[in-house]
Amino acid sequence: MNTTGFPSTKQNILQYFLKKGQGTATQLAKALELSSQAIRRHLSELEGEGLIEYESVQKGMGRPQHIYRLSQQGRSLFPNRYGEFTVSFLDTLVETVGEDRVIKLLEKQWQRKAQEYRDRLGNGTLLERISKLVQIRQEEGYMAELYQQNQQNFILTEYNCAISQVAESYPSVCGQELEMFSAILPDCTVERTHWLNNGEHRCGYLIQAK
Repeated sequence: MNTTGFPSTKQNILQYFLKKGQGTATQLAKALELSSQAIRRHLSELEGEGLIEYESVQKGMGRPQHIYRLSQQGRSLFPNRYGEFTVSFLDTLVETVGEDRVIKLLEKQWQRKAQEYRDRLGNGTLLERISKLVQIRQEEGYMAELYQQNQQNFILTEYNCAISQVAESYPSVCGQELEMFSAILPDCTVERTHWLNNGEHRCGYLIQAK
C-alpha cells in the first residue's frame, strides 16, 4: 500500500527507515535488491526534499559512513489521523476546563475505544484476537506488525503512530493506550518494550498469555 504518494522505490526506502530506524546506503541496497549507485541517487533526492537526514560516522581509517534516517518531515508523510487540529482542540479544552478534566475526558475516550475493540475482536483464540487487533490498528493508520515467539508470547510492533502529535503534547494517552490493550486482552499481560515518544523508531508491546 502506497501511503506516501511517492514512486515505489522511494516509498520502499521511506518505509525501510520507518521500520528499521536508520541504515546505510549499502544496507538499503541489499535489502531492496538495488545497486548502490541507484540507492545513493534516490537518497540524494530524498535528502534534497528534506525527507531524510544523515549523520557521518567515522569507522577506522576510511571515509566516514553516512547513517540515514527519516526526518520529521519524512515521518509526517505516513498516516496521522488526528494532527494539529486535535492538539489545538485539546489545548483549548485545557484553557477552558483545566488539564485534569481533559485527562479524564481522554481516559473516557480510551474506555469507549476499548469497548469498540472488544466487540470487533470477538471470542476467538488468542492468536485470532491479536491478529484481528493488528488488522484494526493497520486500518487506523498504524504500521502494525505481529511477531509470534511461541504459543504464549507475542510482540506487537507499530512503526507509525496515528496519534503522534497528540502523544507528544499529551503523553498520558500512551499510558491509556497501554491500559486499553490490557483491557481488551484480559487473559494476557501487556508490557511496553519500545516507545516512539521516547526517541525510539517504533512502539513495541510484549503480550504474554497468563
